[in-house]
Parts: sequence; structure tokens; C-alpha cells
Amino acid sequence: MGTTIDQMVQGQETATSSRLAKVLGYVPRALSSKPHILFLTCLGVYLVVLPLAGVHVSSFSELVGGNYTNVTSDLGACIAAGGTLHLIKSHREHRREIARLHEVVAELRTHLREHGT
Repeated sequence: MGTTIDQMVQGQETATSSRLAKVLGYVPRALSSKPHILFLTCLGVYLVVLPLAGVHVSSFSELVGGNYTNVTSDLGACIAAGGTLHLIKSHREHRREIARLHEVVAELRTHLREHGT
């Protein structure tokens, strides 16, 4: 018996959502990347520091680039994304260490049973 339309639609939704999830998974990496942080820092210097130093920045640049609240909140998002990625990475490493410890304990128990202590 062939697949029904509902099954095909459900399969397409799953494929679409998994692709979307995969694409969205790259967002924190892109936000916390060094080039993005460097770009935002330069933008912050251009839009915040230079006007404070008396250099004229065009209103078009401010319209496109944002203002100091936009730049600082973007930098905060970068820091938060980087912190989240660091936590996820350390959590995975910790889980691997725990799994390895469980393996060692299981091997030790097996060894102790075999040698009758």
C-alpha cells in the first residue's frame, strides 16, 4: 500500500522543520564569531565614539547602522550567544567524561565479579 497524502505532508513538514532547525543552529555561531564582533565594534566606534569626538556622521549612516543602543545590544547578543555555545560545548564534554566513567566502573565491576573478591 502506498503512502497517504497526510504521510507525505508530514514528511515534508519534518524535512522543512529539520532544515530550518539546522539553519537556526548556525545563528549563535554566526553571532558569536570574531568577524561579527569585530564588525560591531568598528560600527560602535564609527557611530558612538567618533560623534563624541566631534566627527560628523551622516544621518543616513545612523539610519542604516543604528545608534549606540542598537550596537551595544547587538554586542550583548554576541556575548550571550558565545556564552551559550561555550556552555553547550562544556556540557557535551562533561557528558562524554561521565559516560567514560560509567564504562570504567562497569569494567571494574565485571573484573571484580570474575576474580571473586
